[in-house]
Amino acid sequence: MAKILMVASEAHPFAKTGGLADVVGALPVALQAFGDEAAVVMPRYRSIPRQEAVLVREDVRIWLNGGFYNVNIYLKLNRGVKFYFIDCHGLLDRDGIYGDRAGDFGDNALRFAVLCLAALEVSRHLFRADIFHCHDWQAALLPLYRKFFFPDDPAFAGTKTLFTIHNLGYQGYFPQRQLTEIGLDDRFWNAGALEFHGGGNLLKAGLIWADYLSTVSPSYAREIQTAEFGCGMEGILRARSGQLAGILNGVDYEDWSPETDRFLVAPYSARNLAGKLACKRDLLEYFGFPLDDRHLRRPIIGVVSRFAEQKGLDLVGQIIAPILDEELTLIVLGSGDPKLEDMFNHLNWARPDKFRCWIGHNNPLAHRIEAGADMFLMPSRYEPCGLNQMYSLRYGTLPIVHATGGLDDTVDGETGFKFWGAYGPHLLAAVRHAVKVFWNDPDQWGRMVRTAMARDYSWNASASAYSGLYRALLEEPEDPQSEPESFPPPVAS
Repeated sequence: MAKILMVASEAHPFAKTGGLADVVGALPVALQAFGDEAAVVMPRYRSIPRQEAVLVREDVRIWLNGGFYNVNIYLKLNRGVKFYFIDCHGLLDRDGIYGDRAGDFGDNALRFAVLCLAALEVSRHLFRADIFHCHDWQAALLPLYRKFFFPDDPAFAGTKTLFTIHNLGYQGYFPQRQLTEIGLDDRFWNAGALEFHGGGNLLKAGLIWADYLSTVSPSYAREIQTAEFGCGMEGILRARSGQLAGILNGVDYEDWSPETDRFLVAPYSARNLAGKLACKRDLLEYFGFPLDDRHLRRPIIGVVSRFAEQKGLDLVGQIIAPILDEELTLIVLGSGDPKLEDMFNHLNWARPDKFRCWIGHNNPLAHRIEAGADMFLMPSRYEPCGLNQMYSLRYGTLPIVHATGGLDDTVDGETGFKFWGAYGPHLLAAVRHAVKVFWNDPDQWGRMVRTAMARDYSWNASASAYSGLYRALLEEPEDPQSEPESFPPPVAS
């Protein structure tokens, strides 16, 4: 049995901005079936009440740059998993996770440096880890701190570090002076360490010093070693390709399954799809469409997404007029880029016969769109894994996706529709093809729906792969070069 301490900035159900939280919330639960014990360390944001957790360590001093920060550590059990919340007054206990309406917090480097060092103290005093599993740039400093701050500390003897890249586009880029504030001297200010285009790049700490790297789909593991998708890190990733695994994320079917979904007006399954029509009727009614035969018969295309360049929704804007010329209904849920919000709000007024949007985050509505739509659109320019396309498969809502990353790994011609190249005309062709099959070949559509719903993207396969990786890591000999004097030579980035 391996003891895994996961370190992340967010985890469902306590704090969430995206798929990272879903992974950190579900993977530890799934690992239990393979004999592993996983716990999670994350910040206690102001939205997480202290009253729901137990204080297990008080006034722990986190030393940085000649001073210290006092943290309290709280524990809460969720689905059999220990969640350790790091409470640091004025630093972590804020209303926002990464920022507020004014933008990102200017001291995020310090905030998450404290999280990483506090996670090491959790292992020292509360949960003796075999492996630190660090997620994204917010946890990337832990392998560096483990290696250079505590090289001979018996509390960490034999421990290994795994760093998972959920989205390489987010790297934790800060001015050089902030590296000093988090205890990093001039040894770390070069291209072979944390310097990147004149600033400090915290993600590089995980890429260079973790014992092993993983990312969230096999295709994305290959893509990030190329200039197109490597975000400037392709040199490091190619150099470490022998220690890089692509493990597809899973879906938590306790939350996402049409048979048991508490947000749906009616349950359904591949054997009995009657409830899906009821969910379609419910979705149309929610958005104020007439419940006549025309609206019930024509396909609904759903979108649930952040409005960001990565997600490719500007491609939808490029071809929105011909899309809405098709015999379909388009329903969008999300928020982000103000230009996209304005475009979708305008369409609410300009095309009320075929279009509706809901601007913001609404988890119950996201479930209702997955169930009530016939198709689900994900035109992402890149997508490390993606979860909504896997939710859609489970709900018999056929995905229309750009063939990239995890979208390419999980959708095929038997379960959905793909287009190659992030261009508006390619997207339009895929939408038209899907609509044509829906109207002209109901037998094929029915087969695709049933095949999609039968695909298993639960956490079982993913957790099995991670469990095997943990065991392989623990069998590797300890790196003898752990002293600060053995600082590595420059690595091209």
